[in-house]
Amino acid sequence: MKKYLSTKFKRILVTGGAGFIGSNFIFKNLHDKKLKIFNLDKISYSSNNFFTEETLIKNQNNLSFLRVDLKDQMGTRNALEFSKPDLIINFAAESHVDKSIINPRLFLESNTIGTFNLLEEVRSYWNKLSLNKKDDFRFLHISTDEVFGTLTKEGKFSENSPYLPSSPYSASKAASDHFVNSWHITYKIPTIIVNCSNNYGPRQYPEKLIPLTIKNIINNIEIPIYGDGTNRRDWIYVDDHIDALFLTSLNGLPGKKYCIGGGNDISNIELVKFICKKIDQITQRESKAELLIKFIKDRPGHDYRYSIDSSLIKKDLNWQPITGIDEGLDKTIQWYLNNPNWLKIKNS
Repeated sequence: MKKYLSTKFKRILVTGGAGFIGSNFIFKNLHDKKLKIFNLDKISYSSNNFFTEETLIKNQNNLSFLRVDLKDQMGTRNALEFSKPDLIINFAAESHVDKSIINPRLFLESNTIGTFNLLEEVRSYWNKLSLNKKDDFRFLHISTDEVFGTLTKEGKFSENSPYLPSSPYSASKAASDHFVNSWHITYKIPTIIVNCSNNYGPRQYPEKLIPLTIKNIINNIEIPIYGDGTNRRDWIYVDDHIDALFLTSLNGLPGKKYCIGGGNDISNIELVKFICKKIDQITQRESKAELLIKFIKDRPGHDYRYSIDSSLIKKDLNWQPITGIDEGLDKTIQWYLNNPNWLKIKNS
């Protein structure tokens, strides 16, 4: 059964649509020919290179690309005036924790100031809309469970969890969440915030754990794991996240927050060993991939565990993840093996 956002929205501005989750969101909605999609992205080192001339020509009736950095307030204003959206989905963010430790200012400027600029231009744009269009308009802000800090061996994050970010990345995202929420309370902008667990799947830049592990196994180089590998994460297959965003866009209530988790709470070492075994089976390697694992010095402020209670979005919007970690990793590994250029895999 195909799903269509165009039942409620006609024009969507996707910020950060050349990133991992944003690009998968666009790919999944290109079949909706009644929907006009505008992708706003600054294009950085980790951007997904699918905005080729061929792709744009093929989808020219419902896909446009706007190369804009949200730090550029005038450029952001012009993008809103050009796209005239009735739905904005804000994926735009720097997201690699290691890089935020090295260069925290970049994350402040991109994630916090960028979101602030977007909100200010949205406020100006929204104030000019008719009453009917104001009622239909939505601003969906994509955030992370990392804003809540860390968990011990027990418990889960929920919409009521206090903010206690540990890294410059999560601090910049926490600040952006607070700006979004305050723009709803003060200016009545119909915003919705989603805090999601770790995403994985096709087209993820290989600095992240899962594609990095796959890349290193294929190239027969060491797989680095911080500390003793016992840090735990809740993993969600990217398509399940996008399905949740679809329902939130259509049926979510302004001013609400929804926590989205995959229900796959697993330690980093367990996950990496799982991937090793799967690739061993698929590629029939001569030596076990697990031998490539190397434990390295832990990074500063490394959160121990994330896990999400998704009961609110399940109850309110009838959403639940459908892709288990076994199936999701099978799909993910096979995609990267079929697309070796994505990982810049060396020829054997």
